[in-house]
Amino acid sequence: MVRQVLAVCLIALASVAAAVEPDEILDDPALEARARDISRDIRCVVCQNEPIDSSNAGVARDLRILIRERLVAGDSDAEVVQYLVDRYGDYVLFKPPFKPTTYALWLAPFALLGLGGMAAASALRRRKAGTAPEGLSPEDEAKVGELMARFDAEMDKKDT
Repeated sequence: MVRQVLAVCLIALASVAAAVEPDEILDDPALEARARDISRDIRCVVCQNEPIDSSNAGVARDLRILIRERLVAGDSDAEVVQYLVDRYGDYVLFKPPFKPTTYALWLAPFALLGLGGMAAASALRRRKAGTAPEGLSPEDEAKVGELMARFDAEMDKKDT
């Protein structure tokens, strides 16, 4: 168990280390730390559920370089993020803002949870009240029996 956890940790560290290439790293440690903080919250537009800080995609590399260029030019962290949002939309953010265009994104999980809860409550009420479907009527059972017999006869013909 310990070996497996250690292996997962080493793989995770290796993937993060491999993403930001040496030629991307800024000489100023403070700017590089800011760039890394921003990169962790920006979604790779190719990988979708991976931050650009740990993505090896070409677009992610371009975005990391763009962030560093903007920081060197004197932009604040908020200005860099806004520049990326202006260019790629709220999709590029792992935590998009709560506004009319993202209401569905933020509220859909709660709506689905509520609908699932109502469906479960309804099913439990029907089961308790005894109004849940009992089974097939005698006529339907006879029809199913007839269809099964025909099916078996067809299968027997194919086997011979």
